[in-house]
Amino acid sequence: MKGAEAGETSIWKIRLQLMKPITWIPLIWGVVCGAASGGRFSWSLENVLISAACMLMSGPMLTGYTQTINDFYDRDLDAINEPYRPIPSGAISLPQVKVQIWALLLGGIGIAYALDQWAGHTFPTLTALAAGGSLVSYIYSAPPLKLKQNGWLGNYALGASYIALPWWAGHALFGDLNPTIVVLTLFYSFAGLGIAIVNDFKSVEGDRQLGLKSLPVMFGVTTAAWICVLMIDVFQTGVAAYLVSIHQNLYAVILLLLVIPQITFQDMYFLRDPLKNDVKYQASAQPFLVLGMLVAALALGHAGV
Repeated sequence: MKGAEAGETSIWKIRLQLMKPITWIPLIWGVVCGAASGGRFSWSLENVLISAACMLMSGPMLTGYTQTINDFYDRDLDAINEPYRPIPSGAISLPQVKVQIWALLLGGIGIAYALDQWAGHTFPTLTALAAGGSLVSYIYSAPPLKLKQNGWLGNYALGASYIALPWWAGHALFGDLNPTIVVLTLFYSFAGLGIAIVNDFKSVEGDRQLGLKSLPVMFGVTTAAWICVLMIDVFQTGVAAYLVSIHQNLYAVILLLLVIPQITFQDMYFLRDPLKNDVKYQASAQPFLVLGMLVAALALGHAGV
């Protein structure tokens, strides 16, 4: 979050800043997509409240946990790149951050367990997804594994966490989570990998100094930008091709039409100056990516996949 407010004194605003609410949106949307692809969602008050609980688990709780633990383990890197952030600036103490990490983690897993009880799952699918996703978040940020040190593996873990995991959660609530959905959303997550790479451009200098192998560090800014946009465009096109194969041609065409403005903004902003325009590109292009996710989800729900 470039230019986040510095000098904040309210501890609750600082805690919220650590949780980065803007990052909750893709996870909340992923739950919507999963509910749509599950095929059993209806607009009853009960289903809306259950969906909201799943969004609370995926967004504020477990994404908040992920962002907080990432800032905790990145405090030395942030001291170089973004010293105004809450931890390197000293606005919040490390013990306070640890309490927040545990509260969000346990709260998220607790909600997942309650959702499993509502859904009548014989196997606690939501609880397993919450625990597994939280483990991925931990090893993404924490040594000794620290997946984010590897540009490919770390960014794919991030992309899958933002697309596949919440999609699985929503689908499991209102449908049967099956191998087709799992594989297709993992494939779609390669587009999320491209979005994750965009986040690396803001910290190139600090990554170089600390030896982190982000793609902009490994390949250079220009090449990494091209890798990023190709991942986003090619894998969305692949999903559209799959929709054609299951005779959902209208949805496939709509998905392809949503890729066109993304390509336009890539040329207008990102490819011309990735370091300067990364945030502007995300703000302009990502809405079309997330709309495309919903189009694909509706197609899968309509096809009964």
